[in-house]
Amino acid sequence: MRIAVVTFPGSNCDEDAVHVLRNVLGVAAFKVWHRDTQLPAGTEGVILPGGFSYGDALRSGALARFSPIMGAVRAHAEKGGPVLGICNGMQILVESGLLPGAMLQNSSRKFVCRWVGIQVETLHSPFTRFYQKGQILNVPVAHHEGCYYAPPELLAQLKAEDRIAFRYQAGDNPNGAADDIAGLLNPGRNVLGMMPHPERASEGLLGSEDGKALFVGMASAWAGRAA
Repeated sequence: MRIAVVTFPGSNCDEDAVHVLRNVLGVAAFKVWHRDTQLPAGTEGVILPGGFSYGDALRSGALARFSPIMGAVRAHAEKGGPVLGICNGMQILVESGLLPGAMLQNSSRKFVCRWVGIQVETLHSPFTRFYQKGQILNVPVAHHEGCYYAPPELLAQLKAEDRIAFRYQAGDNPNGAADDIAGLLNPGRNVLGMMPHPERASEGLLGSEDGKALFVGMASAWAGRAA
């Protein structure tokens, strides 16, 4: 599989994602600049990495949604191709409308950087299919606007459609996210946004390999359905 990792001005986790794909999984990965208007031929998956795109001006992800490459990312998602947004990537997915809801400042109004436990809530996605339902993953977070917000009717819809991918463990919600949501899926289940960083938890040397299976699942999904 060939996975494109998009770099925006201010991205700082793009190299981490490429490293995991290439050096840990042996997957073909390449970087795409935000000013590009097309994904390279043969692209089968897309990652929007963490960082501070455009310096988080206005709101996190609010400017990146207008980057030329996002038209191609949206088209890729609409064709069923997997798209993973990590931290700032999730914020961009929400701002662009590829995921519902809104991202707010952490309830503490402080930047949070620490390890947390997140629980796998569904196996019905390419990203989570190699986990066990209820499994607790040890992964780090590092964000200031990680508080996911959705009105009650949207939360009810997400639950009914089994689109909540991950929840923070009870009592360990680092940002005040509604219903402890740490990651959610689009209706097609091929777009995942999550605030925790699985790329920073994919090697034992870093303290956890719990994020590795997420990339394995993504890399083996939709094989041959190139953009």
